[in-house]
Amino acid sequence: MSLAERPAAPGGPEETSEDTVNYWYDINTGTVETDDTKGPSDDLMGPYGSEAEARNALATARARTEKWDEEDRAWRGDTDEETPA
Repeated sequence: MSLAERPAAPGGPEETSEDTVNYWYDINTGTVETDDTKGPSDDLMGPYGSEAEARNALATARARTEKWDEEDRAWRGDTDEETPA
């Protein structure tokens, strides 16, 4: 099979579209914004592929941070699960 005959990789340029909408979560206002409505802000989380994902940005970030903290404690061999104040 030649390179020209190979299927495109998922998410490759053939699958992306200029019509794709990215969603952003503004931590100051608590609102979900799109590429068209977001302002220049350092307070945006994203991009997310859907409005629902953006709306859950803080919960997702919290869960990931807790998971990484747990992995760090395990890596260090900490048995104490005290969280810094």
